[in-house]
Amino acid sequence: MSTRGGAVVTGAGRGLGRLIAGLLVERGHDVLVTDLDGEAAAAVAAELGPRASARALDVRDEVAVAAARDELVERAGRLEVWVNNAGVLVTGPAWEQDPQSRRLMLEVNALGTINGTVSAITAMRTHGGHVVNIVSLAGLAPVPGEAVYAASKHAAIGFSLSTIADLRLAGVRNIDVSCICPDGIWTPMLHDKLDDPGAALSFSGRLMQPEEVVAAVGRVLDKPRPVTTLPRSRGVQARLAALAPRVAVAAAPLVVARGRRTQKRMLRDR
Repeated sequence: MSTRGGAVVTGAGRGLGRLIAGLLVERGHDVLVTDLDGEAAAAVAAELGPRASARALDVRDEVAVAAARDELVERAGRLEVWVNNAGVLVTGPAWEQDPQSRRLMLEVNALGTINGTVSAITAMRTHGGHVVNIVSLAGLAPVPGEAVYAASKHAAIGFSLSTIADLRLAGVRNIDVSCICPDGIWTPMLHDKLDDPGAALSFSGRLMQPEEVVAAVGRVLDKPRPVTTLPRSRGVQARLAALAPRVAVAAAPLVVARGRRTQKRMLRDR
């Protein structure tokens, strides 16, 4: 059993989640690697070594989420860190998306975050802990081409900040909730979006490397922060866009055009 508490990472079968699971193993946690794709989760756990175990998990299922938590607690003794990383992106105007796609984004990105956070807090009440929610700059500002995705991420931010307030009002000081809000990250979620105009805004800035986001996770684990934006300059832009929505909407065609140019350049350079 680890001298540190255990950790759970959702959506950890590939990409960013896989790297976050690796960070937590390096920090001395026993880590439960979870993913909708159980085989992918098992492969990551095998790669990470004896401190890692795996479980297939659909974050939309609160009973399954609680069972994953209980499995980790039984193995590690207590839950110290829970990272809600699982996410889904389907692009395009909301009216062009099928109902299943809209529901999927809302349930995975918003309800999945809620399920994981609530389950984690339930286990952390006696000894404390830290929930890290991987959100997005789309949770802070309007995002043309990703309206439903942005709605799901706004929900995740609103829930997280409200939960922090509820914890403090309840006198709970030893549980933290930190949101990481990165710009577009060059992970499998965007790898197939280079020729997708609906994803243009995700390419309008410098694409983040997953390692940059992992480093930010490490920083908030050491010093919790309600919201961390990456990069900081784009975070400022997102907050200004939220404060001046008319200006943001008027500027959207220019920002989208810049993103499309980046997509086309990356396609050429493949």
